Amino acid sequence: MSTAPASLGRPRVGVLAVQGAVAEHVQALAAVGAEAVEVRGPEGLEGLDAVVVPGGESTTLGLVAEGSGLLEALREGIADGLPALGTCAGMIVLARETTGGAQPLVGGMDVVVRRNAFGRQRASFETSLDVPALGPEPVDAIFIRAPWIEEAGPGVEVLARHAGHVVAARQGELLATAFHPELSGERRFHEWLVGRARVRREEQTGAGRRRDRVRAQ
Repeated sequence: MSTAPASLGRPRVGVLAVQGAVAEHVQALAAVGAEAVEVRGPEGLEGLDAVVVPGGESTTLGLVAEGSGLLEALREGIADGLPALGTCAGMIVLARETTGGAQPLVGGMDVVVRRNAFGRQRASFETSLDVPALGPEPVDAIFIRAPWIEEAGPGVEVLARHAGHVVAARQGELLATAFHPELSGERRFHEWLVGRARVRREEQTGAGRRRDRVRAQ
């Protein structure tokens, strides 16, 4: 998964601060060159180059974000090409559907996700995963009440499997993992997101300059 060279300063990447491992994602983003900001409402998405939807409890996250207007603002941002990384519950929130019935979702990824697929809290585990798109070194993956992708549409790139189930995938500007890279010190998923954020910033800056030139003519 390629990234763009750094330019135009540090990209601004938001972390939904509704619940979950917010601080760990902020630290991971800062470690790979982003300006990380916590997002609590729809106004927090303004001026961002990318966003992280962290783990936690997906139903609670969706309901709280829906009540504040953040969920709809995030849907609009993602529809407009805002890069996003969803981890664990974040994978669920980015899905178009879950197997457990209706709940508030952002959507965007053409996947159906099974909640708590690997078991409840006591079934949490840590393992190494091969993720060829990230290079030859295995990924240290921590699974906590983890989901998996039950169905993936034709436009979804499967990045990793565990026990035969899809646990990491990408579709366009969206990347989702069933595990918590922010807890294991794995930074390559955040590096991918920051790389996409830089591309978005460069594209939008270039578009803004072109508009300014047109107005000046």
